[in-house]
Amino acid sequence: MKLLPLLLSLAIALPLTAQAQTAPGQKPLFGVAYYDEYMPEERLAKDVAMMKAAGINVVRIGESTWGTMETSEGVFDFSHLDRVLKAMHVAGIQVIIGTPTYAIPTWLAKKHPDILVTTPTGRAKYGPRQNMDITNVHFKKAAERVIRKMMEHVKDHPAIIGYQVDNETKAYNTSGPNVQKQFVAYCRKKYGTLDALNDAFGLNYWSNRINRWEDFPSTEGSINASLSSEFARFQRQLVTDYLAWQAKIVREYKRQGQFITQNFDLGWKGHSYGIQPEVNHFAAAAALDVAGVDIYHPTQDKLTGVEISFGGDLTRSMKGGRNYLVLETQAQGFPDWTPYPGQLRQQAYSHLASGANMVEYWHWHSIHNSFETYWKGLLSHDFEPNPPYLEAKVIGEEFARVGQHLVNLKRDNQVAILFSNEALTALEHFPHGLKYNDILRPFYDGLYNMNVGVDLLDPSSGPFDKYKLIVVPALYAAPDSLLEKLNAYARNGGHVLYTFRSGFSDDNVKVRHAKQPGLIAEAAGITYDQFTIPHGVPLAGHAYKLSGKDNEANNWMELITPGSARVLARYDHAAWGKYAALTENAYGKGLVTYVGFMPSNAMIANIVGDAVNKAKVEYDEQLKFPLIAKHGVNQFGKKLHYYFNYSAKALEAGYAKKDGVSLLTGAPVKQGEALKLEPWGVAIVEEL
Repeated sequence: MKLLPLLLSLAIALPLTAQAQTAPGQKPLFGVAYYDEYMPEERLAKDVAMMKAAGINVVRIGESTWGTMETSEGVFDFSHLDRVLKAMHVAGIQVIIGTPTYAIPTWLAKKHPDILVTTPTGRAKYGPRQNMDITNVHFKKAAERVIRKMMEHVKDHPAIIGYQVDNETKAYNTSGPNVQKQFVAYCRKKYGTLDALNDAFGLNYWSNRINRWEDFPSTEGSINASLSSEFARFQRQLVTDYLAWQAKIVREYKRQGQFITQNFDLGWKGHSYGIQPEVNHFAAAAALDVAGVDIYHPTQDKLTGVEISFGGDLTRSMKGGRNYLVLETQAQGFPDWTPYPGQLRQQAYSHLASGANMVEYWHWHSIHNSFETYWKGLLSHDFEPNPPYLEAKVIGEEFARVGQHLVNLKRDNQVAILFSNEALTALEHFPHGLKYNDILRPFYDGLYNMNVGVDLLDPSSGPFDKYKLIVVPALYAAPDSLLEKLNAYARNGGHVLYTFRSGFSDDNVKVRHAKQPGLIAEAAGITYDQFTIPHGVPLAGHAYKLSGKDNEANNWMELITPGSARVLARYDHAAWGKYAALTENAYGKGLVTYVGFMPSNAMIANIVGDAVNKAKVEYDEQLKFPLIAKHGVNQFGKKLHYYFNYSAKALEAGYAKKDGVSLLTGAPVKQGEALKLEPWGVAIVEEL
């Protein structure tokens, strides 16, 4: 191996390791997923040449083709990996290899049909990916064999900088007899006795009580939200254990300086949207060297950057603020996602602005057959240079030129959103028209639109006291310890903003006996014992300049009786007018805001804006969406400021920071200057 490519390989790999987060001289990883084995013709040399011309410096390979690697049981063929590794290494392009376990080969399904996952709707059919039971002994034995054989084959190759374990892993709703047996053992270990379990879940209801462990029924037909939520928690633990198991195997072979990651995906609503209900991301990320994520989002006139920001904030928070990898995002994607000119470039910098160290497109070329034919890659089906490819060349050139200033960005946010997989699962049983992410995301979006930086916390997160404001959406199910931790945070000077349906039940989804909202009632200075579903009930008594539907309660309203709390808004209704809708309470040295209804987006903007200002959070007050600003400190210790224009009109953003230089143009930037942003434009200023 030549020395220069080795040094370049190490230079780009280093910032992704835990030991070298701040070493100067690194540049962003800019890449694509590459599937040579899908190509309808010989293309490797031409593809590599086009990648080099576009500044692509990393590819991800291997995660999809177990059936190509192991053509029959114990018969291995790694020639497709070898040819791609060789070609990329000669070109100085680095490689991330995925373990190929998320799509099982035909011979394995034929030999062990029990590998196909059993769910409440029956056994899966062969064909789709991710149709297996990740706990099945035959699957795990075969998966371990192919991982080890692949690692033994590739471990010494100098082009490899890291490994991705599996792909967008979940439990796939596995609930067959073997999984039910494991769940019984899990419950026996956790609760000890059946009396404790019956009491925790309230199983006397409808004669669901379990009197002998051998009578433990399948959870598939359960009507008990407590038992079903515990099973969902157990399924998430299966994912955590499975990824840790794979990471442990890979770690036996990987070299020092190489990383292990996983491409977590988010909740889905036609695109990446909210918290993933099937994975405990914070727990699962513990086994990884660096967190990774797949982020897909609307584009064209619907491009706002908010999904990029949310996914980035969540993934950065998984590892306590460390930088992360975007392992998949779209170049073209769905037909209605074909980007406008300038959007691909803006999207790339949007990822870096949240702390990403890599932007990687899924995928390089558009596939010519089967399921994902019309999810287009960077190249279209004709393989010729096209507008996205030509724009990628611009991105690649800029990353090469100024990328040292962009990687390893450290963000120091004063606001956090506390989310909970347990609350999400519990609320799914009683959604009353609103699912968990439909509550969380509008509050996140309200903060994003006013340029307030946000971290994400889960119940396992450390001390809260670094934050001036914590927003807590729909914390429906929570242990006493978490609510007491939030009370202590407020009492010691923090500001908590709760939404409706918080504090209602314990961590076993049993409704608390006390006046609602339970353990947070004193801190919030309120109580209630009734709630209803409003149909456009207006709000009164507030200072917000809102009217019409913007001033209505929707989906849910709690009839709040204030105690020590100050009423900020009431329901404007003949029957409910005596009840508070929005309150604020001084508690110890801090403040607690409680929102008892689902507000409109316009009202959410006013509520979070009020909370941010009262918490004395620092943010770009002069900027509002579609002008978005992101800030951090780069690896040289200099303050970095991103400015985005998510609109089709040229706009100006006032620059209120210290004098600096525009990294993309090289021009000086003075404090107070107006930055001119083209449609879908970006400016990056580094303070002097």
